[in-house]
Amino acid sequence: MKGVVSDNVRIARSFAVAASRYDRLATLQREVGLELMRRYPLQAGLGNCLDLGCGTGFLTGRMLTGGGAEQLLALDIAMPMLQTARGKYPLGNAGYVCADAQRLPFADNSFQQIYSNLALQWVGDLAATFSELRRVITPSGRLVFATFGQDTLRELKAAWARVDAGRHVNSFPSAVQTEALLAGAGFERVSVQSVLYRSRYPGVDVLMHELKGLGANQIKQAPIRTITTKARLNAMIEHYQALMTEPGIVASYEILFAAAER
Repeated sequence: MKGVVSDNVRIARSFAVAASRYDRLATLQREVGLELMRRYPLQAGLGNCLDLGCGTGFLTGRMLTGGGAEQLLALDIAMPMLQTARGKYPLGNAGYVCADAQRLPFADNSFQQIYSNLALQWVGDLAATFSELRRVITPSGRLVFATFGQDTLRELKAAWARVDAGRHVNSFPSAVQTEALLAGAGFERVSVQSVLYRSRYPGVDVLMHELKGLGANQIKQAPIRTITTKARLNAMIEHYQALMTEPGIVASYEILFAAAER
């Protein structure tokens, strides 16, 4: 329809705006990226690798300097994010591509290893994306990623539910659902493990500021939403703080660490 902006365009714009401040706020993203590499070290000497949804290049840097990647492509949907990553690692064996994970501009069997750190939760059709990833992975190649699970921001969801029936927080698949989607796309030796991270903030406003600063405040495939008035926002904050037993607030992030082979 004319005038309707797609989810991909909205999300790309949001992350483009966030590029300049992303690194100051991305503590969790870095922590999860390090854990992802610890759990599933890059297999050196296996040819082409892809960092899918590279953002400002944290995982790209780890794969280049400590992972042993021979040839690495870093891909992101937001050009400013990609430009920031390229500015950090302009030389060596890395290339940079601005593209959508759901429509990869690569030939079949292009990569032996694909890594993705907290990016796949933003794709509109995860099943189709897994099928696309399997297409570009070589036989016996490996997909490794971290993504958000269904318990992410459960406190924020509960607080909003006390205010209205609108959709204010993204929903993410469970570990069981993610495993089933990978198997349905044809992946084998699938492993999906859930880990709950809990981050503490001085107040709800700080959490909301961080989500916006990271570009993570867009709602995917949102229906018509209730208008978020100042009164409703204040009511949500009161409900959120009422859930806490100590000063400040806690926000939960369920992280799914996954690996699968073609």
